[in-house]
Amino acid sequence: MRSTLLMVSLLVLPMSARAQANPHSHGQEQQPAPSEQLSVEEIPMTRTASGTAWQPDASPHAGLHWGAAGWDFMFHGLLFGGYDWQGGERGDDAVLGVGWVMLMAERKANQAHVGVRVMLSPEPFTAQRHGGYPLLLQTGETYRGEPLRDRQHPHDLFMELATTYTQALSKDWGFQLYVAPVGEPALGPAAFPHRLSASSDPLAVLGHHWEDSTHISFGVLTAGVVTPTAKLEASWFNGREPDENRKDFDFRKLDSYSVRLSANPTREVSMQVSYGFIPSHDELHPDEPLHRLTASVMVHRPLGSGGHWATSAVFGRNVEGEHGASNAYLLESNLDLDGLNVFFGRIEYVQKTGHELVLPEPLEEETFGVASLALGYLRNFGPLGPMLPGVGVRAAVNPIPEDLESTYGSRIPVGGMIYLRLSSAPMRHEGHAGHGDSHP
Repeated sequence: MRSTLLMVSLLVLPMSARAQANPHSHGQEQQPAPSEQLSVEEIPMTRTASGTAWQPDASPHAGLHWGAAGWDFMFHGLLFGGYDWQGGERGDDAVLGVGWVMLMAERKANQAHVGVRVMLSPEPFTAQRHGGYPLLLQTGETYRGEPLRDRQHPHDLFMELATTYTQALSKDWGFQLYVAPVGEPALGPAAFPHRLSASSDPLAVLGHHWEDSTHISFGVLTAGVVTPTAKLEASWFNGREPDENRKDFDFRKLDSYSVRLSANPTREVSMQVSYGFIPSHDELHPDEPLHRLTASVMVHRPLGSGGHWATSAVFGRNVEGEHGASNAYLLESNLDLDGLNVFFGRIEYVQKTGHELVLPEPLEEETFGVASLALGYLRNFGPLGPMLPGVGVRAAVNPIPEDLESTYGSRIPVGGMIYLRLSSAPMRHEGHAGHGDSHP
């Protein structure tokens, strides 16, 4: 109990810690204006997370930038490769690679911004064995026509193909359109592969299919009203989960909708609440509708001249067909002390049915509260040109109810991973450090 309380304190501390300096200034004395003083046109690039989701303005800015023919280009990515071991009766081990790379292009004309994005993942080639990589208590999607359990499915080769258009109508108002053959609707926080608080952890969250699993949808239309500190948006999208062929396009009618309210009251805080209705999300049970409610808070605070502390608290609730309601809770944190030494942690509690965990018939309709506590350390080296390499280690314990002990071989099955990480190096070009390079 004491160790759990210590971990909770460690993760929550950044919410009350005082920021020491702004890493985006890189030695410059001038500090960006607070979010509440911005105009719509001055919303910084650092606020953009995944899809149209927001993160705090104080997020570090990383990537390779250049300009050509009136367009601003940015390339960035986050890749992990290593050895994953999950213990117990349902455990497995694998050498795997996960992550993403992304190319963005933006152009400003008068009071409008146009953007194009292409994001790819290597996971169909590097994390495909037996339908995905080992991860105790993970559920969601299928392999060979059966539900996946204790494995995380690979993400699709095409994670995003999207165009954005943002028009400022005045200093305080604007609207945004997002059109994506492959993209992310306005449902949930920024997806875990793109959250700063999860940027040192190679493995997925157990509540992925309660919180942010729609981040790869094959067909998304989103429209929103934007102010300097808030955004209200609605999406119409294809809610069916991708099929087992992770290299193709799973286009289908747009049958789902969502609404999301986001707010950035200060440079260091971003919040959202969202609701979505998906009438047919599961390929194995296409007639079961899903209602999803999410809420989240992100806090990003600079530390010293090159570090940061990022923390996210996320709640997700699914109400699914005859299975009723289930909840997921997540608290994760990434403490980068100086750009080189990084500590990270994650606490989760998720309610999962025996059906989702693929348990025998007597337990199939019961609901079980499962948990995970993960801790890790990453050591970065460099940067080497535009990239920042590092080596890390992650360990997790997974407390489960007594009824699951015979299935998993322990009340606290454990897992771990050693890995290499390659990420974009922090952006240090002065022209991209402040609000001169911004967009809604």
